[in-house]
Amino acid sequence: MIDWKRVSDLHAEIGDPDFEEVVELFMEEVEGVILRLRTDPKPELYAEDLHFLKGCAANLGFVVFATLCLAAENRAARGAADTVDLNEIFDCYASSKADFLSGVAEGLAA
Repeated sequence: MIDWKRVSDLHAEIGDPDFEEVVELFMEEVEGVILRLRTDPKPELYAEDLHFLKGCAANLGFVVFATLCLAAENRAARGAADTVDLNEIFDCYASSKADFLSGVAEGLAA
């Protein structure tokens, strides 16, 4: 679910304090978009929102989440936003986040 090599490389590149800041910013931004998608979904913005989520996810090693967002982004961009399963995206993010936080606590990001 998580590309731990990517996470470790990022951690090594930027160090502890900046890594923690990047993770915090990632969570805030991603969860802000997810909250908006949950409370006020706008299918005409799915491609843009999913593109943003995909990029954030790829940068922090959330591989499965990024892949799911890419597929949904492509469907939305082709005019099939009605086929995007937001709940699947929300669930994948929650699972990925739990896996990530658990792995970080275990030292996998070092």
